[in-house]
Amino acid sequence: MSQLAEKSCVTPADAVAPIPFDNTYARMPEAFYERVKPAAVAAPKLLRVNDALARQLRIDPAFLKSPEGVAVLSGNGIAPGSDPIAQAYAGHQFGSFVPQLGDGRAVLLGEVVDAAGKRFDIQLKGSGQTRFSRRGDGRAALGPVIREYVVSEAMAALGIPTTRSLAVVLTGEQVMRERALPGGILTRVASSHLRVGTFQYFAARGDVENLRALADYAIARHYPDARSAEDPYLAFYDAVVAALARLSARWMLVGFIHGVLNTDNTAIGGETIDYGPCAFIDAYRPDKVFSSIDQFGRYAFENQPAAVGWNLARFAEALLPLIADGGEKAIERANASIAAFDDHFNAAYLAGMRRKLGLVREVEGDLELASDLLTRMAENGADFTLTFRALCGAAADAKGDAEVRGLFTDPAAFDEWAGRWRERLSLEEQPAGMRRSEMLSVNPMFIPRNHRIEAAIRDAEAGRFETFHELVEVLAHPFDDQPKFADYAKPPRPEEEVRQTFCGT
Repeated sequence: MSQLAEKSCVTPADAVAPIPFDNTYARMPEAFYERVKPAAVAAPKLLRVNDALARQLRIDPAFLKSPEGVAVLSGNGIAPGSDPIAQAYAGHQFGSFVPQLGDGRAVLLGEVVDAAGKRFDIQLKGSGQTRFSRRGDGRAALGPVIREYVVSEAMAALGIPTTRSLAVVLTGEQVMRERALPGGILTRVASSHLRVGTFQYFAARGDVENLRALADYAIARHYPDARSAEDPYLAFYDAVVAALARLSARWMLVGFIHGVLNTDNTAIGGETIDYGPCAFIDAYRPDKVFSSIDQFGRYAFENQPAAVGWNLARFAEALLPLIADGGEKAIERANASIAAFDDHFNAAYLAGMRRKLGLVREVEGDLELASDLLTRMAENGADFTLTFRALCGAAADAKGDAEVRGLFTDPAAFDEWAGRWRERLSLEEQPAGMRRSEMLSVNPMFIPRNHRIEAAIRDAEAGRFETFHELVEVLAHPFDDQPKFADYAKPPRPEEEVRQTFCGT
């Protein structure tokens, strides 16, 4: 098994580097990537730097805001220690396999090790063409860049594993989509950019040597405990299954729809990645689809766990040459591991739903109680986020029922359920005030509502950025009441409702 540390290239202690790069993936075989420099842009202008994230990564925010830093964030300059590459991967896109995809508009600048000793990639999105661009321009419009910054940082504040956003730069150029749009570049931070599709890339070519090298690298970087297992590659697969099952449950507990859950958008590190046509549900509908390219609802809200499970089955297929030394037992063992996905998901989902409903004890029938609430919400147009938030007050005092009832077109539908919920709450020993506090800590007041994101994008395209900055600040504290920004918690008026979201490529 390869050791990640053996591939490390640490900056000497007496050297001064504005970004403390410590690259490892760029030292893998050249079949893994293309060495490519970001394309320069005409007139870069910094829009936002995530100061707290920069400090976590041991990067001085003042450097990122300097002319030299803006040059790095825009692709106009290369920082010392950076080794820019575009990563190769394949993927199933809406069920159809494409043997070569790769970073068509992104460049991995390098890796850093943060203050806690954890390794992260730093990548530019919208940084120009690579050999993986497939006739694309390699650029990003400002709108999708803003959407990813807003939603990824909101997800982090909600406590959901996710890639992060370090900075946004305006390019001073336009990109052509349906119309000319201002261009932008996002600096994305991830625990890695290894995807199910990365493994499929080598498996599809029958390249077992590089497949093994990739698996060894992924184990060393993400799941080092697997190295000591009897079958390290099966233990690695089991760890990924568990991580992605838990992640899927977290999405379902906050009403998040990824929108394009292809295998190339499924990160083996267990983070949410690639915020394209993503959205949050307003009025709860389990079959809700926002993505304009998801015409048949493959990745509808309720289908997401099954979609991730399907992707994991494809991951198992890619790893078969390594599991059980590629022998006859490989399929049998992989199938047993795949079957565990449902158990991991169900456990994480039920535990999360109990917390949302103020339930501590494990009592049979809790899942049915939660499912019945969701059914009634769907039948009565109740807002997903506000219903659970209002339940926090109702759990402490029945007078709070009025706020919840007002979210249902037929309040009696809530009343009948609330009676059974209170019977269940009577089995708990928590004081009412403690129950309310704990529910408030898991049921957000603020989510990145689609109409608010669209408003921020419209204003930014017109050169007005205050809406974007304010939205980011509000979403950084999703569980606080923030009376000054109460309007941000409200669902859209009919004329504000967003019915479709777009990928942006």
